Amino acid sequence: MFYALMGYLQATAGYVQGAVGVRVRMIRSLAAGDRGQGTVEYVGLILLVSLLMVGMVAAMKGFQGKQGVELADVIVNKIKEAVDKVTFK
Repeated sequence: MFYALMGYLQATAGYVQGAVGVRVRMIRSLAAGDRGQGTVEYVGLILLVSLLMVGMVAAMKGFQGKQGVELADVIVNKIKEAVDKVTFK
């Protein structure tokens, strides 16, 4: 009886380990690819720029004057220039 139980446990463990091994290899192969990496980098860059813009707005919130408007115009113009330089291949 004991040997039969041990044989069953060993066979079951081998099957489970094999199925898990296949799943782990599949996940590793998906994670190792570079597909979609550029999208992730662009999203990170957009988030960084948006955080900088929010920081500038928060810093200029209490400031009233012509300098704030001029600074906003310069930032908007620089962003427009950068967007115009982007070319898609």
